[in-house]
Amino acid sequence: MKKLIYILLLIAVTTSLLNAGIISVKEAAKLSKSGKAIIVSARDKADYDKKHIKNAVNIYHKDLYKTTGVESMLKSPAEIAKIFGEKGISADSKIIIYDDGKNKLAGRLYWIFEYLGAKDVNLLDGHLKGWMKGRKPVTKKATSVTAVEFKVAVDESKIATMPYVKSNLKKPGIVLIDVRSKEEYDGTEEDEKLKRRGHIPGAINIEYKTVINENGTIKSKEEISKIVTDNGITADKEVIVYCGTAVRAGIFYMALTSVLDFKNVKVFDGAYYEWDSDTTNPVE
Repeated sequence: MKKLIYILLLIAVTTSLLNAGIISVKEAAKLSKSGKAIIVSARDKADYDKKHIKNAVNIYHKDLYKTTGVESMLKSPAEIAKIFGEKGISADSKIIIYDDGKNKLAGRLYWIFEYLGAKDVNLLDGHLKGWMKGRKPVTKKATSVTAVEFKVAVDESKIATMPYVKSNLKKPGIVLIDVRSKEEYDGTEEDEKLKRRGHIPGAINIEYKTVINENGTIKSKEEISKIVTDNGITADKEVIVYCGTAVRAGIFYMALTSVLDFKNVKVFDGAYYEWDSDTTNPVE
């Protein structure tokens, strides 16, 4: 009896070590096998075709963008919902996303799913490398799916438009976080796509990599909390996260909302590329 109690306690402690919104390889495999979750590969089609988690469907972020205008801005919610539905994903599905461990692609999808109203979005702990390390099945065969309806319930509280950012610059109670590299933030890195290098006035620079461990897992709640509090960011503030194209912003959004349980976090979808496209916008 004592042995059983010890095992149960060990399981509970191990489970609690994972941050909210992150699912272990063991649990993901169990849920996928039972049909209680849909695993989504966020890698591109070429990588998916080479090897992917058994039963995973493929959604690549670039397929969700408009083909004209500012780079990486989202298609309409209806268009994206159609793509999700065709992959067998509904807003009520338990969704588990993975990528190559850099978290950029998975983080982008994580935010998009939440923005469109998905109720249960998660990341796979350790991504594909963690799955392989756990000796779980992979395949080259595309997963057969039955199309469903993804009922959009857009959550406007999760997105910041350029006019919104512009009207709230340096406003007390609102924190703007630039999660690009220091070189991009400082404007010392070359980028031929930009008219003006630098950052949005008043933005704090915290690179997205700071919340990720070397093995691709997300840092602990305590570590992430220290990172944000050291930068003067508290849960009572409204936080707007951006990068160059909003791809890197997603994982930082996830860290703030799921790990730290911040209630008021937005992603500036147009990001710095859209900001720079309007030369009347100030740049530091």
